Amino acid sequence: MGGFKIDIGWVNLAYVVASVLFINGLKGLTHPRTAVRGNLTSAVGMLLAVVVTLLANGLDYTWILVGAVIGGLVGAVAATRVQMTQMPEMVALFNGFGGGASVLVAGAAFLIASEPDAQMTVSTGLSGLIGSVTFTGSMIAFLKLAEIMPGRQLGFPGIKAFNALMGLGALGCVAWLTVDPTAVLAYWLIVAIAAVLGVTLTIPIGGADMPVVISLLNSYSGLAAAATGFVLMNNVLIIAGSLVGASGIILTRIMCKAMNRSLTNVLFGTMGPSADGPSADDVYGGKVKATSPDEVAMMLETAQRVLVVPGYGLAVAQAQHIVRDMANILESRGITVEYGIHPVAGRMPGHMNVLLAEADVPYDKLREMDDINNEISQIDVCMVVGANDVVNPAARTDPKSPIAGMPIIDVDKARTVVVVKRSLSPGFAGIPNPLFAMDNCLMMFGDGKKALTELVHALKEG
Repeated sequence: MGGFKIDIGWVNLAYVVASVLFINGLKGLTHPRTAVRGNLTSAVGMLLAVVVTLLANGLDYTWILVGAVIGGLVGAVAATRVQMTQMPEMVALFNGFGGGASVLVAGAAFLIASEPDAQMTVSTGLSGLIGSVTFTGSMIAFLKLAEIMPGRQLGFPGIKAFNALMGLGALGCVAWLTVDPTAVLAYWLIVAIAAVLGVTLTIPIGGADMPVVISLLNSYSGLAAAATGFVLMNNVLIIAGSLVGASGIILTRIMCKAMNRSLTNVLFGTMGPSADGPSADDVYGGKVKATSPDEVAMMLETAQRVLVVPGYGLAVAQAQHIVRDMANILESRGITVEYGIHPVAGRMPGHMNVLLAEADVPYDKLREMDDINNEISQIDVCMVVGANDVVNPAARTDPKSPIAGMPIIDVDKARTVVVVKRSLSPGFAGIPNPLFAMDNCLMMFGDGKKALTELVHALKEG
């Protein structure tokens, strides 16, 4: 049916081109303005690498085309039907599928090898270990994010000791496989133990730490792919896996810094209300002031500078487009509107950036946390839409708070703060937010999209 093999020289050249595309793609992903181009560049590089690899191994081009069409259709359906609020779940699934693929490919290559050497056996063992942890850990992350299972911390007494024993057991099986390459049972034990370990490592992690977990699992999937590249002696897989692994670790570090927490604390610590912490009644009792869209419209009409701080609630309400409509009205009246972006707002890194980009918010309007905090006192009205923990001043003022020391957007220092929120319910950290009871804060209760739609109507009539 027209199959042919490519000369190894052309294969290596194609791998070099694909690697360059990967690197340029990652560079593009570092800025919102070039992110789409970077994503497409990386996708072209991966397509080139996959097609060349399959052709070099004699697969008929007809089957390659069939696979590309099926994969493209699946991707198109996912891109058009998955809601923005479901993107973290989809990312978790993709991480898991990457880890699972590494386990299967490395295992298959090992089983058909006639005389596997030490490099192949060690790489196979590590691929099985990391890939299996990635797969089951990502599935747990998916179930938590999709609220199919509770997002809170789960576990059992002695889970840390259990995880340590399981980890040592898996490493022991890797050593066994290295010493005795004929011990196929050792590989399947690695996969089985690591599968359990992926579950028990992930279930104790609460919802507030999910952005870090997703980033870390992404790194794991890259490391598993790199290990599989050593099994297959495939240069482009080694390079791609290493790039994903390194970028995932860097992003994980950035996320941890944004939360003022170490990776060890995220994986083995806790984030939640302390037993002696203030109750919601203590914080809010008689101090919360409600407002209406009409009153907020009057405040906005007299403002010179407005800051919008989005959170996960904005994504849930799908209110990004109406926020953009509000900004258009204000800007047409000479009012400056900007957006304060916290690194861990939402459920995955960059969630708010992607959400606002979907609503065609100009990139130059997005202000990073450190940048906007220097000017927050000059803001006339700060609109907090669906955010909670990332604007909680207890992180700055209460050393006993579970989020003490976490960098926040200092919205409480603005002249007036309007919080758009359904209720006074806590965020992922599960603690009350004293911002809601401050003298300069007004609460506009209700569904984010509905409340902002009423606000836009009030602005148009004003």
